[in-house]
Amino acid sequence: MPMPWLLVVHAVSTCFMAGVIWIIQVVHYPLFGMVGRDGFAAYERSHAARITPVVGTAMLIEAACTGLLLLALGDLAARGVPRWMPIAGAVLLACIWLSTFAVQVPLHAQLGQGFDEAAHQALVRSNWIRTVGWTLRCALAAWMVVLWMQAPPVRA
Repeated sequence: MPMPWLLVVHAVSTCFMAGVIWIIQVVHYPLFGMVGRDGFAAYERSHAARITPVVGTAMLIEAACTGLLLLALGDLAARGVPRWMPIAGAVLLACIWLSTFAVQVPLHAQLGQGFDEAAHQALVRSNWIRTVGWTLRCALAAWMVVLWMQAPPVRA
């Protein structure tokens, strides 16, 4: 049976990423246009080098927890967490990762060569995929924790 810590670690890593992505979406990415063309390439490369360990670690923890939750669908259901919830969360995570590596990473690579207004605007617009995805995952993860906590203990 999955331990409550798995649901908590999953929720913490997911909600952490939701918070990070909202800051990136509303504050950080829009400010890219104010850096200036002369120093932008170095700024973008520094941004990528600094943000990757922060988000990469949380994303890997979140993905591992998601996989473990998928392996425990029956046990979760026995504790009141419907099977569709971890599956929906995994689908959302797959969309987030696909968007990250197929869209945002290439746009960051392009911006790493120098500021490009079209690439900047594409980054801000396309990042809503991840912002909405992580927001939904955060709500779903919190809901799963609440359902687990409300379920009566399983007697052996």
